[in-house]
Amino acid sequence: MFKILSTTSLNICIASLCRVKNLKNAEAVLIDGIRVGILPDVVTYNTLIDGYCRLFGIDSGYSVLGRMMEAGIHPNVITYNTLLSCASRYRLLYQSLDIFDEMLQVGILPDVWSYNILMHCFFKVGKPDEAYRVFKDIFLRNIYPSPATFNIMFTGLCKNWYTDNALMLLRNLQRNGFRPELVTYNILIDGLCKSGKWRTVKGLLKEILDYGHIPNAITYTTVMKCCFKNKMFNEGLEIFSEMKAKGYTFDGFAYCTVAGALLRTGRIEEANQCMGNMFRSGIDLDMVCYNTLINLYCKEGKLEDAFGLLDEVEKMGLECDIYTHTILIDGLCKAGNIQGAQRHLKYLNKVGFGTNLVAFNSFIDGLCKLGQIEYAMQVFESMKVKDEFTYSSIVQGLCSAGRFHLAARLLLCCVRSGVRILRSDKKAVIRGLRFTGFGPQAKKVQSNIRLAKLLHY
Repeated sequence: MFKILSTTSLNICIASLCRVKNLKNAEAVLIDGIRVGILPDVVTYNTLIDGYCRLFGIDSGYSVLGRMMEAGIHPNVITYNTLLSCASRYRLLYQSLDIFDEMLQVGILPDVWSYNILMHCFFKVGKPDEAYRVFKDIFLRNIYPSPATFNIMFTGLCKNWYTDNALMLLRNLQRNGFRPELVTYNILIDGLCKSGKWRTVKGLLKEILDYGHIPNAITYTTVMKCCFKNKMFNEGLEIFSEMKAKGYTFDGFAYCTVAGALLRTGRIEEANQCMGNMFRSGIDLDMVCYNTLINLYCKEGKLEDAFGLLDEVEKMGLECDIYTHTILIDGLCKAGNIQGAQRHLKYLNKVGFGTNLVAFNSFIDGLCKLGQIEYAMQVFESMKVKDEFTYSSIVQGLCSAGRFHLAARLLLCCVRSGVRILRSDKKAVIRGLRFTGFGPQAKKVQSNIRLAKLLHY
């Protein structure tokens, strides 16, 4: 009895040291234990394998396995699951398969977690078909799946943009008696929201209630973000009100999401109230919160307050991200302070942010809206990297200046370089050419865009 308790105490000490990443002392405790006659067991070595895997990687974990077998202690399924988890964490698919094969060769039968980890690894490396085969293999081998098995499957399918397949799988499982948990619905709702399938999301929300589940803060926040992403601002704000009425607590991210949506719809006063509620809730502000506040000040035209908040952030030791500076550049442009925006772009390069595409897009957009199209074209030509938003800003600026032929040439250049064009830009160019009496040219531009798309794709 004393020996069992002593080994247990040894394992607790080693586990505690591994948890704080102090493997040197963990090894010292193991040596001291053996010296006084307390022999390690499989749990001891499994704990060490996990510690080495987390801190140094799979090879270090394998070296402990070698020591374990030299000590005459046989590994078990937990040993190999620990190694599998490490390989999966680093997306080492082939090593995961080797570990799985080795487990079978030494006569250790994989359990449901072995299959869960392998399935998760396939998803992480973008192989959903292979993951699904592992999922089917669980049933073929008469292993009872855990709730995590299903959730890994649904999460993996959604993250690999197979949301339709995830929904079909849910329906197939339900026909065989599967009752989804709320967390399962949350996973599916998140995936469907990201795919823009709002109608299906509404159906799942009703289904949650039919199953007797009560939507939680994660459910509501996910749906709320989906509404804002799809520009369904009123629906999103209704969900926010419903959450408040039900007494759910909010984190800073939820408040900032709502405030950001209100700002995009020009409801600055309501955004102010939302941020005020966040302050009164005593939430610790992170960089996302400060970015939202800076954006609010810029929308209100309070640039001095925005830059004052930037100084406050830096004094607190928080690191401003590129979005902070992009918001400020956008605010300076909208205030007509192009020189200030230009100075801030130079400052970004000076402090190590380099040439940032989002910041330059904001600068070009600001120049176009102020009618400084020639300067905007100079900046556009100087940029080495461009995306659809760069082209969109300059095309819309050219259309506003009545220079539809140049805008049409840029659209074609955009398609030929493999960059997606926005429908609104194409419509602005075609409509502009027609209204200025260049109908045949408009048809030719449409035809050329269609041909360029076919040749590229």
